[in-house]
Amino acid sequence: MTLIRPENPQQARLVRLLRDDGPRSRVELGDILGLSRSTLTTELERLVARGLVETAGLAASRGGRRSSLLRLAGGVRFAGVVIGADRITAAITDGELNVLAETGEPADVRGGPESVIGRAVDLVEKLRAELGIAELTGVGVALPGPVDGDTSIAPAVLPGWQRFPVRDAFATELGCPALVDNDANVLALGEHHAGIGRTFDDFLYLKLGTAIGCGLVLGGTLYRGATSSAGDIAHLPLGEDGPACVCGEVGCLEAYAGDAGLVRAALAAARSGRSPALATRLTAAGTLTVPDVAAAATAGDPAAQALVRDAARRLGQVLVGLISFFNPSIVVIGGAPEGVGHILLSEIRGVVYRRSAPLATGTMPVVLSDLADRAGLVGAARLASEHVFATD
Repeated sequence: MTLIRPENPQQARLVRLLRDDGPRSRVELGDILGLSRSTLTTELERLVARGLVETAGLAASRGGRRSSLLRLAGGVRFAGVVIGADRITAAITDGELNVLAETGEPADVRGGPESVIGRAVDLVEKLRAELGIAELTGVGVALPGPVDGDTSIAPAVLPGWQRFPVRDAFATELGCPALVDNDANVLALGEHHAGIGRTFDDFLYLKLGTAIGCGLVLGGTLYRGATSSAGDIAHLPLGEDGPACVCGEVGCLEAYAGDAGLVRAALAAARSGRSPALATRLTAAGTLTVPDVAAAATAGDPAAQALVRDAARRLGQVLVGLISFFNPSIVVIGGAPEGVGHILLSEIRGVVYRRSAPLATGTMPVVLSDLADRAGLVGAARLASEHVFATD
């Protein structure tokens, strides 16, 4: 594979600015980056020659001769892949990380990495063919669990993935640089690029679902920690006598507020007769799912609503500690079951604002993400672009 990337820090700053802000005039680029006219001209010419930047017409007049607009070249294309517990989604973006096409299909990660990665590669290749793209600039991949460099370290949700070289597999199959990270980090990157978090340099992204995680953006940069495990909050202990968790312990946050925890509590409510709505659904289907819980709660079932509120209170308790420690400007929550986001948000806000120090939360919003599945796809493409648009 041929990796075309910036040659020096000035070029890296230029392409990242064009990625994040879109087309800019030469004058604007020079003003924002503090580059002299001669340096700017030299570096832009080199980027054009390398196929990373192209002209895009003339900028609006500022008096005198009109300046040319520059943008990332049309040949810069990234792929984003999000591997969930039961679904694969993939997208191809332009250099500014606008989604050009996307697709997805059900999948079971327990089937092992070879088959899942093979299906993900097929989805990307399908999109590439539809768009007529000869080659990709890079691919970013989100996994539903901890990642150590280029490999999964196999939490319970990813049996058989232990130390599998996920990055190398994608790079080999797609013929371009590949980067891999856990889904909470990738979602935070997507939120920072295109969502509510775009205007904040310090925020927390709380990811709900099968696995619970937290992405931390501090000082405008994703914070991974010393061993890339920052934000791994799923197994924080909330009680010594709580429900059993897939990690082998009891009372973990995920055991209370993850999808499996909600379903476990819903089954208990149905079988005990506390929730006629869930009991009816259990009789008809033989099991319950998170959408069943959400549907019952939305329809006004008191027991189902109580389950959602209890999970939200647990999440709020953990957020109180995180907010006190990191002092973010905003908390963004993604992955809430459809229809019950307002119930979760109301309960989480109640706990956070009641139990946190006023100085930390006085101007700090707690909101739901408005990007839905796009956060992961954009974040995965952003992950790849961070590697390609670097000089080291």
